[in-house]
Amino acid sequence: MIRTRQRFARLILPLVAFAVVSGGFAALAQEQITIDASAPTTPFLHFWEKTFGSGRAVLSLRESYRDDLGTVKAATNFESIRFHGILMDEVGVYDPDRVVQNPGLAAEKVQKSSPYNFFYVDEIYDGLLAKGVKPFIELSFMPKKMAADPNKTQSFFYRPIVSPPKNYADWDAMLSAFAAHLVGRYGIDEVASWKFEVWNEPNLDFWGGDPRQSTYFELYDHTARALKAVSPRLQVGGPSTAQAAWVSDFLAHTKSAEVPVDFVSTHVYGNDTADNVLHTNEDVPRDRMVYRAVKMVHEEILKSAYPKMPLIFSEYGPSYANEPNVSDTTFVGPWLANTIRLCDGLTDTMAYWDFSDVFEEQGVVHTPFYGGFGLIAAGSIPKPALNAFAALHKLGDARYGLSSESALATRSHDGSVVAALWNYAPPTGTGAAYTPPPTSAGTPKTFHVQFQHVPPTAAVTIFRVDDTHGNVLAAYDAMGRPEGNPTAAQLAKLRAAGAMAPPEQRHLAGGVLEIAVPPHGLAVVLVK
Repeated sequence: MIRTRQRFARLILPLVAFAVVSGGFAALAQEQITIDASAPTTPFLHFWEKTFGSGRAVLSLRESYRDDLGTVKAATNFESIRFHGILMDEVGVYDPDRVVQNPGLAAEKVQKSSPYNFFYVDEIYDGLLAKGVKPFIELSFMPKKMAADPNKTQSFFYRPIVSPPKNYADWDAMLSAFAAHLVGRYGIDEVASWKFEVWNEPNLDFWGGDPRQSTYFELYDHTARALKAVSPRLQVGGPSTAQAAWVSDFLAHTKSAEVPVDFVSTHVYGNDTADNVLHTNEDVPRDRMVYRAVKMVHEEILKSAYPKMPLIFSEYGPSYANEPNVSDTTFVGPWLANTIRLCDGLTDTMAYWDFSDVFEEQGVVHTPFYGGFGLIAAGSIPKPALNAFAALHKLGDARYGLSSESALATRSHDGSVVAALWNYAPPTGTGAAYTPPPTSAGTPKTFHVQFQHVPPTAAVTIFRVDDTHGNVLAAYDAMGRPEGNPTAAQLAKLRAAGAMAPPEQRHLAGGVLEIAVPPHGLAVVLVK
């Protein structure tokens, strides 16, 4: 992975105007930027869109899930999907009391006991691969008949069992059989390209071992060794913690215990607190928290016995809670763009939580817009977040250096310059109820962008995501935010309203582009 990268400072002219809004902060009203198309670049890997999270494993068998998967694949070309629960009883992997009936055999051979059944596992992974998406396998949760305490469950709607196994020999045998089955079905070359992550957030109530850290390390050790016994090419990692925790301790443990580890994984959200993540008393704003956590873990790895260990943030997002004014709105666009700007070069992969509101952690969905984590609302309604990801996907694979905090400039493989410009403002409200943004939510911002070493009248294509572009909430509000599931006619209107707005077509004037971006707005500009 890229653990260090040279930054090339480019010219940012003085800011020429300020505006004070009623919230008491100063917002930039104009910014002048110079982008030199002949300037040096650094590799710009699309780390923020390689992997997505999703609702638990069994939901992937639904038609709506697979439809949304295809939509997000088309928008981002992402590589892999991560979900909880592939080992849960509803998937049917483990039952030591299972009896397989085969009436085609002689009577004395009719019954054959087998503790494993991978039928649904195959359907789940076959469905992903048919969409061009690899599994990012989170190994969770505990089958009931393997649990030391089957009554130890987490509070999610589907009540996952979080107990350690009562017998690690049974756990080891199940993991070995699971991995061997995958290799037999899909081939070692394919399965060796997948990630196997041990459990989910064991530092929280998703793990019932006591004490949590040492008992999780025991689980990890058994799992890693069982997988590697099937093939040393299988990739295994952890600790898959919340709030960027345990990484130093985890790597120290794997080193001292000589346990295989191929990557580090952990999680963070924009509304996590500095006390929980950074162990400081700072007031870290939402648009900086993910970066601060990524930077912290990046540095922990550099100081460890594995300074080149790949780092995967296997969950990230603007909020770990259902906040309609965050996850459902145009706020995601500038938040995501700024997170990309800051985290570039510090991590291999970040998995946005998550791709779709086909999701049941808090129970059955009761309305399309409730602050769900997905890019697509229930009913396959595109949210502004989907359009933000689609727009930012257009960024190139080589980055120019800019000192701006509101812009990214890249070069695409075809030589075109692609820039993202945004106007970040904090969310206009939080909590379970949506509140329309007040007129004082921020100040419109004008960018004066000078492009050098491009034709002075080059064609410009502009993709926008803001309150009037690619924002389904305007149509939903006009419907009066109807309770429950929209009708077929309403769904059709909402899906159309949520689509990406048609791009603007313009030309540079003497190499200059003047463009206004409203608060919570994102504009991606292609110059050829």
